[in-house]
Amino acid sequence: MPDSGFSPSLERWDGELHAGSSLRSAVRWGLHVALFAATLLSTTVFGFALEHAFELRQPLNPEAIFDGYGLLEHLDRHVWLGLSFSLPLMTILLCHEFGHYFECRRRGLDASLPYFLPSPTLLGTLGAFIRIRSPFYTREGLFDVGISGPIAGFIALLPFLVAGVALSHVSPAPLHAPVTFGTPLLMRAVEIILFPGVSPSRILLHPMAMAALGGLLTTAINLLPVGQLDGGHILYALTGERWHHRISTVLVIVLALLGLVYWPWCIWALILFFFGRRHPLTYDRSPLKRGRLVLSGAALFMFLASICVVPVSVA
Repeated sequence: MPDSGFSPSLERWDGELHAGSSLRSAVRWGLHVALFAATLLSTTVFGFALEHAFELRQPLNPEAIFDGYGLLEHLDRHVWLGLSFSLPLMTILLCHEFGHYFECRRRGLDASLPYFLPSPTLLGTLGAFIRIRSPFYTREGLFDVGISGPIAGFIALLPFLVAGVALSHVSPAPLHAPVTFGTPLLMRAVEIILFPGVSPSRILLHPMAMAALGGLLTTAINLLPVGQLDGGHILYALTGERWHHRISTVLVIVLALLGLVYWPWCIWALILFFFGRRHPLTYDRSPLKRGRLVLSGAALFMFLASICVVPVSVA
């Protein structure tokens, strides 16, 4: 039988099962593959700069990133040393986005494959996202789609975090770096276990650990309880429209105040104020059951374990 292009779905609301269908959009394979390849290259170049600094037992030199692009232009094989960073990071991002994607497919929702966003600096990527074109009928479905990505990505980053920190070097004196990355609580806990009594300023992270750090920061941003971020979906499913809007507004104010300490939070506050506080309605307003309330606690844990007030600072 030929594919009709429709995806059937069953959702329970108002105490009954309701059948629906979503018209699946055509997959833009060329765009998805091109963005993935570009992001793999940009993260590999950034990884080369990390690997080069790690081998010299020195902090990251931002100029080495542009050296990496020069090597890539001349097809120099040394640039592929950066795969020690890019492959773990891309794996984490893929797991996060496909967590959302497969949950959407399970529920018959029309969702795109991941769109990756390459970046010439800043870890080599701005992350990835999927487009969900179908409406959410139930809070349960909204919650499951919202939390599936962070859980999948968080599980994927854990082995890279432990192995990466274990492979890291300890410097006899604090490192004075032009670019300093913050240390989320979970990463600091692993450092304390593996390097007891050692200050974070003396630990030169392996590129694999840097990939896990990128995964942690991505998880934290996505779990911000605002708008249509993953945390916003979870918040809406838990509290409904009114409290979602109130809490989103409060968070925007908090981010603006954090901007006094770290100015990029002001940019996030502006973006979320103008574009991110509203959330599409769901048809069913039934409260979530206990199991999903427990999972919301897991989302809070992942957020607190991953967040860092000053993710990156430049001397």
